[in-house]
Amino acid sequence: MSNQIPREGSLEAPKRHPLDWRGRDFYDEQALFAELERVFDICHGCRRCFNLCHAFPTLFDLIDESESMELDGVAKTDYWKVVEHCYLCDMCFMTKCPYVPPHEWNVDFPHLMLRAKAFANRKGKVRTRDRILSSTDAVGALASIPVAAPVVNAAIRMPAARVLLEKSLGVDRKARVPEYHSDTLRKRMRGHRSATTDVKATEATRGKVVLFGTCYGNYNEPALGEDLVAVFEHNAIFVVLCDDARCCGMPKLELGDLEAVDRVRQHNVPRLANFVDQGFDIVAPIPSCVLMFKQELPLMFPDDAGVAKVRDAIFDPFEYLILRHRAGELRTDFAAPLGHVAYHVACHQRVQNIGLKTKEVLELVPDTRVTAIERCSAHDGTYAVKKKFHDIAMKLVRPVAKRVSDAKPDHYTSDCVLAASHIEHGLGDGSKAEPPFKLLRRAYGI
Repeated sequence: MSNQIPREGSLEAPKRHPLDWRGRDFYDEQALFAELERVFDICHGCRRCFNLCHAFPTLFDLIDESESMELDGVAKTDYWKVVEHCYLCDMCFMTKCPYVPPHEWNVDFPHLMLRAKAFANRKGKVRTRDRILSSTDAVGALASIPVAAPVVNAAIRMPAARVLLEKSLGVDRKARVPEYHSDTLRKRMRGHRSATTDVKATEATRGKVVLFGTCYGNYNEPALGEDLVAVFEHNAIFVVLCDDARCCGMPKLELGDLEAVDRVRQHNVPRLANFVDQGFDIVAPIPSCVLMFKQELPLMFPDDAGVAKVRDAIFDPFEYLILRHRAGELRTDFAAPLGHVAYHVACHQRVQNIGLKTKEVLELVPDTRVTAIERCSAHDGTYAVKKKFHDIAMKLVRPVAKRVSDAKPDHYTSDCVLAASHIEHGLGDGSKAEPPFKLLRRAYGI
């Protein structure tokens, strides 16, 4: 029987403690495994998270298949099988676990997994190919070179090239891999001058935003940023692009490379903070990037004034539009209905605790109904494309795809475009997801 006696969970809101990643015990192997054992035993006695991702079924199977059928029967080396399946979606912390702080048991499963990943990274246990896949800026810069982009995109569609990619970088030959654009968002926005001249601030927003374009939005799907800018400027919001930004750091965080996260922080935060000082708010079209600046960096650097300044000024873009709407500053001159929209709510948006703002905005469009699907798609940037995890990720996305299929919507969408692509793959019917700003732009007729 588990050593932990289940107690009543805390009824208070979850409280995240700063990540003491520079502390003396953070990388201590004995201390790490003692905490893994403590938390895994609590999870074993609870099991509420059995259906969230593959980390928990892996843990419970290891226990149930051990000789003692308790955690003491699981080899410590097998703990890594649990760690590798955690992609830091934070859903267990935010929606399931009754023992998160301020509960006395102080369980923060995602940050414990992050600590384990950081330990493995420091010990040199992270494979070179995983470092390459997480270097989204470097890969994007190379793959988007004008002479390279057509070759890369053609290779993505060639079975022989996909076999080579699978053998070299571990990218499953069946996985969806995004294309690259030589005409990047930065190039498209170069020389852009916002048409907005009469900027109206509200109590919650300044009416001027700097767009953090993101690696994916710059190299893989620049239309994301273009659609956002079109909608914002239609609503008299002044927009500029932070054109020398680097990756937000989320891919490196998920790899446990915290020093790399620190390096991009040192580049990005002063630039964004400077925009804030000039009277700008900040938005980004990818929920993971917003979350990085809103939660993860502040937890890693709780005493950094620049990080705090950026945290307080960054918004999910649909959160921003709803705040403008509440102040009477959002246009509702929609030209076309959207009908029924199936809307997948991305995990990294859910944990921001802002509510279903994308749904709220889309439902302002007349004759539009939005069905929200609050379940993880299991893409996580690189998890779903890796051969080791691809089949598991396809299994996990199946319930989401089924709900989309059952809804028979006119459109389906997700704020996370990678999740949307993964749902497309799960559906396998040739249909295409459409980003929410593309839908909103169509509704406005702009």
